[in-house]
Order: sequence, then structure tokens, then C-alpha cells
Amino acid sequence: MVELLASARAGVRLLSLHGTADLQRADRLLRQIWGTRPGDDPPISLDVMCALAHVGGYIGGAFLDEELVGAAVGFLAADRSLHSHVAGVASQARGLGVGLALKEHQRAWAAERGLVAVSWTFDPLVRRNAYFNLVKLGAKVVEYLPDFYGPMSDGINDGDVSDRLFVSWPVTPDPAPATERAAGPSETAAVTVLDEAGTVRPGGGAPLLRCATPPDIERLRVDEPGEARHWRAALGGVLGAAFADGYRITGFTRSGWYLLARGGTA
Repeated sequence: MVELLASARAGVRLLSLHGTADLQRADRLLRQIWGTRPGDDPPISLDVMCALAHVGGYIGGAFLDEELVGAAVGFLAADRSLHSHVAGVASQARGLGVGLALKEHQRAWAAERGLVAVSWTFDPLVRRNAYFNLVKLGAKVVEYLPDFYGPMSDGINDGDVSDRLFVSWPVTPDPAPATERAAGPSETAAVTVLDEAGTVRPGGGAPLLRCATPPDIERLRVDEPGEARHWRAALGGVLGAAFADGYRITGFTRSGWYLLARGGTA
């Protein structure tokens, strides 16, 4: 059922990966996506993938024709969910719906095993991921996790603080369309606590807040690392303070703003 659901995506075939040869392909792909260099830690080690596959963990692969262009790895969590630890799509396959197909494959896999949700973490500074996760999928932010993984040396995250948002995506699809899920509190009614220049502003305890993200944090990390560090500290400080004060993320706009409400109500 999982494979049939996923392979309905135009040109994309989704399979659960088993066996050393397929897992080695997934390992090479993930290293390529992360830009992992010799001596770096891989996004997830091959031996862990082999163990997970053997004991019934989740390892999914997305194929265009016979080429593996996407991979995701997850494990069972104590709250009867599938935790997706690593997922990536090759650069040449982005924009084709491969990431969405992988998520649907994970959701179907979890549903077949009686699980209630799929969870994962993502970097709050990566605008396209925030929009995909919160708007296109409709996942809900559960926690803000400062420096969750500690120092990382996997290529893409080298030298950066590993702040993350932890999200949960129910196995039963949300009947509301994406536009309704994305609406949240009115953008015009929200008080800006981090503007597009990366300047932190006081919120004054307003019921609705909004904070900006940089258009392309990955470019900033390479071209302007000091500016990237500034954005990390600014967004981390704003989100950390807001969550501690009872705010929750309720939406994300196409223009790259997080929307927050006290108590998580829109």
C-alpha cells in the first residue's frame, strides 16, 4: 500500500530500503546532499541505518527512473509516532515534489503500523523548509530546542549552533486546505519582534507577534558568515523568549515571517 500510494506521484517511485547495497546508496546520497567532506560526520552513519532497517525502523528511498534522488531515515518514538531523523533530496530533483512524496510515504508507513504522528526537527532559519513544513504539510510546532544537537561537523551545519523547531504531523490528514492552515493570526495585527534587517524589537506583551527570517541563510553561511551568526542569535533569542513567555508558532507567511500567538491560539 505504501509503495502504491507514493508511486502515484508523477515520475516518483517510493520504496522502503533494505539490504546493504541500497543502504550504501542512501548513505552516499545523504553525504552528497549535506556536502559531507572526508573526516566530517555523516548525516547518519551507515551502520545505524543497517541496524534500523534490520529491526524494522523506517528507511525510505525516492527514485526517478532508477536513480535514488531522495532518502529519509526514522525510528519509533515512545509516544507512538515515527520520528524522522534525516531526510534529503538531491539538488537536481528539487522542485519536483520528491520531498512531499517522501513525507506521504512516511505518513502511510506510520499509519500501517498504528502510529499516530510523524515528528521531525528543522532549522528555523531555513525559510523554504519552514514554509514546506508548516504550510504545505500543516505540521504543528511543539517545541523550540536551542542548540539541540550541540556542535555539528556534517558539512552543511559546520560551525553553526543547532537550534531547531520540533514539529508533529498527525497521521490523519488535516481536512482544512493549506491556505486555512497557514492563515493563523493576521500579519497586519502582529507586532514585529524581529524585522527583515535582523533587528530585534520589543514585543511589549502583545497578543500576536511576528518575526522575520533571512531569504537565504545557506548563502549567508558561505558569503557572509558573520551575518548568518547574527541571524542565528537574533532569531534564537526571539523564539526562545517568546516560547518561555507562553507564545507558540501558529503560522508562516510566503514572505518569510513566523506568526506567534500567546497560548498558541490564532
